[in-house]
Amino acid sequence: MLFFGIAAGLPLLLIFSSLSLWLREAGVERAAVTYFSWAALGYSFKFVWAPLVDVIPLPLLTRTLGRRRAWLLLAQLMVVLAIILMALIDPASQGLTLMALAAVLLGFSSATQDVVIDAYRIESAGEEYQALMSATYIAGYRIGMLLAGAGALFLASSFGSTLEVYDFTAWQMAYFSMAGLMLIGIVTTLIVDEPVVNQQRAAQPAWDYAGLFVTFLVAVSGFIASFALSSELASQLKTVLSDVVHNHYLAAIMVEMLRFSVALLVAVMLGRFCMRFEWVNQELISRSYIEPIQDFFRRYGWSLAWLLLALVGLYRISDIVLGVIANVFYQDMGFTKPQIATVVKSFGLFMTILGGFLGGILAVRFGVMRILFLGALMSAVTNLLFMMLAGMGNDLTMLYVVISADNLSAGLASAAFIAFLSSLTNISFTAVQYAIFSSLMTLLPKMLGGYSGSMVEAMGYEWFFLLTALIGLPVLLLILFAAKRFNLSQS
Repeated sequence: MLFFGIAAGLPLLLIFSSLSLWLREAGVERAAVTYFSWAALGYSFKFVWAPLVDVIPLPLLTRTLGRRRAWLLLAQLMVVLAIILMALIDPASQGLTLMALAAVLLGFSSATQDVVIDAYRIESAGEEYQALMSATYIAGYRIGMLLAGAGALFLASSFGSTLEVYDFTAWQMAYFSMAGLMLIGIVTTLIVDEPVVNQQRAAQPAWDYAGLFVTFLVAVSGFIASFALSSELASQLKTVLSDVVHNHYLAAIMVEMLRFSVALLVAVMLGRFCMRFEWVNQELISRSYIEPIQDFFRRYGWSLAWLLLALVGLYRISDIVLGVIANVFYQDMGFTKPQIATVVKSFGLFMTILGGFLGGILAVRFGVMRILFLGALMSAVTNLLFMMLAGMGNDLTMLYVVISADNLSAGLASAAFIAFLSSLTNISFTAVQYAIFSSLMTLLPKMLGGYSGSMVEAMGYEWFFLLTALIGLPVLLLILFAAKRFNLSQS
């Protein structure tokens, strides 16, 4: 699980912070840089294809490696391919479209790897070992993030690329190195055993799997087509709504949320239409998509279930929206890549781990919901320290203070939040339900984070950081409401 954690943590920062610095050095505007955070929306939509990964076997690979290891190897090879493609594209001369496509492929492949690793972790050991498995996986995940964050920045800097003198070859070699590090995960996949539960799992007829896959493709095609066809109408709606609310960014967010909802409705309707045909196994679709959702609402009831889902979807909104533009902010303040790598990535990693241990201990002592509240409060308050840093400018001591507080609170909040998510999951539907919760956790924050560059351009860093602190306050109310009605023991 340590090695799987490293493989899972590597791709994330190659889409976020490391890529954002690369694009800035290549002369890409700040607003366009933060739009690239949407390339990681695959993490927020992985619940859509998680049931396919859960039930559909891969030709040849599944027979040779087993269900989980087959999908894991495929996902890891796709991650390597996506990183190599990104390394071959120079954003300064070849444009951003190809880089965006490669980044989307990396986000999709990495999210798929996460789905399989989560399922493998749950199925490969008994309940008494799950806490140890999760802790080891998280430690490996942080190491992978350190390698892709600090490691990639150190490599690019040592190879000669700076904000003043951009060198594509330096970043290319850094990303090639990251692709090579994925061998850690690939070799682990080839060595470990398939979980016993999958060795004993009965297979469905191939026709049933084909019907499920075709239904999925039809629904996804409808979702994509709805987005593509509504682009012009969405632009007109943004213009009209901007005049009404007198806020271009708020109007854009509202229109995009409406656009997403309509596209999702189209996908659901097409899926239900396909289910009317006899070539779709109704029982397989029900077991894959419907039963995990029905189980959640049946256990908690409609009102409490929606309250819990709102809490899951909004809990990390404050730190994720800020995190999208954080590296660009450090660079704009005049900090060098080695300084960012040392303070933000290396020192910040240890503060996050310390916060995680602290959060775990406090959660056991005082209860998960209380520490969940404390983590949300600290995440909002520490964003105000970024306001102070923005006013002070290039102050290395203050940067250490900001990173200490921010990463400590993030680690504490994450420890409590993971325990909270685990408590919501039914062991009968662990893989799919956990994918749904972890996807929902980042969906809205990442959509808002894509506009962070534009918001900074319009209001400046100090007002932006104040805004990220304020949007975290409603989460505190949700936790208080949930704590009165939700008892961890009842799950």
